Amino acid sequence: MTENAERRLARRIAGEVVISDDPGATLRKWRTDFEVSQTALAEELGVSSSVVSDYESGRRESPGIGVVRRLVEGLLAIDAARGGAHIRQYARVVTAGFESDIVLDLREYTRAVPMAEFYEATGATELADGGAEHVNGHTVIDSIEAITRLSSEEFYRLYGESTDRALVFTEVTRGESPLVALRVLTPTPNAVVLHGIEPEDVWDHAPTLAKRDGFSLAASTKDLDEMLADLRALP
Repeated sequence: MTENAERRLARRIAGEVVISDDPGATLRKWRTDFEVSQTALAEELGVSSSVVSDYESGRRESPGIGVVRRLVEGLLAIDAARGGAHIRQYARVVTAGFESDIVLDLREYTRAVPMAEFYEATGATELADGGAEHVNGHTVIDSIEAITRLSSEEFYRLYGESTDRALVFTEVTRGESPLVALRVLTPTPNAVVLHGIEPEDVWDHAPTLAKRDGFSLAASTKDLDEMLADLRALP
């Protein structure tokens, strides 16, 4: 990851905090996303943990840009010292040109992950077998935001660096929109997971379309944060 990508990520986080209606809650969201405790962040900044707690709870006046910058740089410094996994994860989304409310996660794996291992991480039940035995990465997408805001060219960029990947669509009600949208993509992904829906509630034609277009289809109701954590633990 380039320094430029890291700075872009820092600006994005800081921007979200500054313009948020609840800056403290937004700070807390990013801190927990980076898996950093209040104590660890306070130690990095050289303040007491109560200071971080007060900002996040709103007990202190909304932080100015200088404070926000220190908090963001503290998060990035802690993650970098731990190996930079979260920085790389978010930077992939930033450098791909997506907003964080559209693409929730985008990763490439260090090895091919068997489909069964991927399904275990997502808590998914397969509805159609597309024939692929593995995936090389994943993209987790808010289906409503993606379909309403992305152009066909931007939709293609959801693949990241590898087309042999899985696309996970969240906020799914029946699955028509993602399946229809995927019909314009060439090549198709290895697998698609419809998240937030029971297998029996998936659109009746979805498995048929998946088989026709050559990708595996599955459904999952696993807790979103837990699923993201398990996906990020894949090699």
